[in-house]
Amino acid sequence: MPHVICLRSVHEEALAKLRNAPGVTLEVLDPVNAETIARAMPKADAIIVRATRIDRDFLQHAPNLRIVARHGVGYDAVDVEALTERGIPLTVTPDANAVSVAEHAMMLMLNIARGTAAYDAKVRKLEWINPPVPQTFDLAGRTVLVMGFGRIGGRVARLCAAFGMNVQVRDPFVPQNTIKGAGFTPVKDLHAALAAADVVTIHLPSNKDTRGFVNGEFIAAMKPGGVLINTARGTLVEEKPLAAALASGHLAAAGLDVFWEEPARADNPLLGLPNVVLTPHSAAATEQSFRRMGLSCADSILACFENRLDEDVVINKEVLRGNA
Repeated sequence: MPHVICLRSVHEEALAKLRNAPGVTLEVLDPVNAETIARAMPKADAIIVRATRIDRDFLQHAPNLRIVARHGVGYDAVDVEALTERGIPLTVTPDANAVSVAEHAMMLMLNIARGTAAYDAKVRKLEWINPPVPQTFDLAGRTVLVMGFGRIGGRVARLCAAFGMNVQVRDPFVPQNTIKGAGFTPVKDLHAALAAADVVTIHLPSNKDTRGFVNGEFIAAMKPGGVLINTARGTLVEEKPLAAALASGHLAAAGLDVFWEEPARADNPLLGLPNVVLTPHSAAATEQSFRRMGLSCADSILACFENRLDEDVVINKEVLRGNA
C-alpha cells in the first residue's frame, strides 16, 4: 500500500485527493526535523516537499522512495543528481504559480513606481504631504527588460505591455521569432539592453549557469536610476553589489521577494535600505496558487503510482526512460 508523506501541510483539497485514492495512505509531517524525518521516511513511497532540503543524508532515511513532488517550481534545495542515481523522478508544478508570481512582480513594480510603502507610512503618521515635484512615475512609456521568457516571464511581459510599457525580452533559449510573434522585442545585446531599460525583472531558474548572474558587472551596466525586480531565486543576484548600487544611487530601487540566504539574516545589507521593497518569498503564496500547487503534486504522485507520469512535469526525465 503506497504511503505518501507531506513535509508540512498543503491545500486541503490536495490532501483529500490523496486520502481518497484507493490503496494510498497519507501522513502530514509537521514539524519537519531530523528526528521526525528519521522516524517517518522509512515508510515513504512518495513525498511532497515545500522547503525541506532533499539531499543524500535525507535520502538515506527513505529506502522505498519512488517520487519527490516539489510544491513549486524551484528545486535548488533538491539534490537532483542523487535522486537520478536512484531512479527517483523529481516533479514540479510548472503552471500552478505562474499567475501569482507574475502578479507579484507587477505589484513590486507598481509599489516602487508609485511610492506606495512610503506614502502608507506617512499617512499612518498623519503626514499628509504631496511634494511639489513627485518622485513617483508612470510605468506607461517606460522600458522593461524581462529576463527569461518562460511561463512566468511570458506573463510578466504581457502584463507590462498592458500597462503601456515598452517590453524587451532576453532569453537565448527561446527563438527570436517566438518573442517577436508575441509582440515583444527580442534582445541579443544584453549590455545595450541593460543600459536602456528603466526596469529589469528577473525570471530565470537558479542553476550552475545562472547562480550569481546578476553580479557587479551586470548591475553596473544597468541604466542609472534603473529598478531591479527579482521574484525568481535569491541566488541569481549577488546582494553586496546590489546594495552598493542602491546606496550610491546608481539604481533607484529594487523589489525583492527572494534572498541569497532564506530566511533573510539581520546582517543582510539590503534590509536597511529605504529604496528596497521586500517580501518574504511570498510571490506564489495565494490561496489559488496554493491549491493549484497542492493538486498538481497529488496528481503527479498518483500518476507515478499508476506508471503514467507526465514527463512535462519531471525535471530528471532520464529516470523515466530508465524505468520504461
